[in-house]
Amino acid sequence: MESGSGDVAAVARLRDTYRRLREGFQRVIVGQDEVIEQMLIALFAGGHCILEGVPGLAKTLMISSLARCLNLSFKRVQFTPDLMPSDITGTEVIQEDRATGQRVFRFLPGPIFANVILADEINRTPPKTQAAMLEAMQERQVTVGGVRHALDAPFFVLATQNPIEQEGTYPLPEAQQDRFMFKIFVRYPSYEEEFQIATTTTVDQMATVEPVLSGAEILELQQLVRRIPAAPAIVRYALDLARRTRPDEPGAPELVRRMVNWGAGPRAVQFLILGAKARAALYGQPYASTEDIRAVARPVLRHRVIMNFTAQAENYTPDRLVDELLEQVPVHGSAAIDSEPIGRVLSA
Repeated sequence: MESGSGDVAAVARLRDTYRRLREGFQRVIVGQDEVIEQMLIALFAGGHCILEGVPGLAKTLMISSLARCLNLSFKRVQFTPDLMPSDITGTEVIQEDRATGQRVFRFLPGPIFANVILADEINRTPPKTQAAMLEAMQERQVTVGGVRHALDAPFFVLATQNPIEQEGTYPLPEAQQDRFMFKIFVRYPSYEEEFQIATTTTVDQMATVEPVLSGAEILELQQLVRRIPAAPAIVRYALDLARRTRPDEPGAPELVRRMVNWGAGPRAVQFLILGAKARAALYGQPYASTEDIRAVARPVLRHRVIMNFTAQAENYTPDRLVDELLEQVPVHGSAAIDSEPIGRVLSA
């Protein structure tokens, strides 16, 4: 019973940590509550994010503030057309050993060797450099000169994309986008939020944030998230939602057959469940629910559902499709009560 009780206490601690993180963000970021929540869900689920929004919406400030709140090392990589893979991963240089006079290769780590990486405007660099970045995300290591170099943990990549000025850019292929857990839209602030931004950022005193979590504590909480129970009914709900986005799937809705070229793959199901578990833990819930699946459905699916020309002509977005599918997907059994509290499950 001790293991289960310990995890129940850890869930309560994570909920309190989430509250303190939100308070820390609110000192420097006005609004954007949904964006911050989704970033934290991805962090504790062990995933990466793409943030898409026009310039000036504090994307960089949010990411750097996250690193400071979590007491993690932070590196920003500004992606440009002339950026090379070695500019990210690092390179080997020849150095002379003063004691022996021999020349030896020494590895100089690139900016990828940090806990939080801001890949700024990742669509402005050629595919070869994008691939080097995305390989490091997937493998959590880089290989230079035949030698593997492990990346520090925790490791969290937040890539940004500018939805305007697409001339001369290199859009991420769908297979590469699939490596990101969430695609998060950063939208314009409301009138009152923009008034507060204008008021607080034009004075001579700027707010600061204090560290809330260490890297070791984050790794513990990431392990906790994976131990959050998800009942078979919840897993089937996520599975049905993802499978209904595939136009060739038997029983796919007519809307999907007409509007979609390619639907979400198995990785979407994994991220729906992991995202639901992380959200449940952040809210202090001992198990994942259909409400948690629904809350993460948009950021998980919007970059995995490839709409066709018919959808583009009718301005039919993936978000709109997901919203309609959420209204159609049935709940298997009594999903609201099927998941047992974490204490019981882990002590069984």
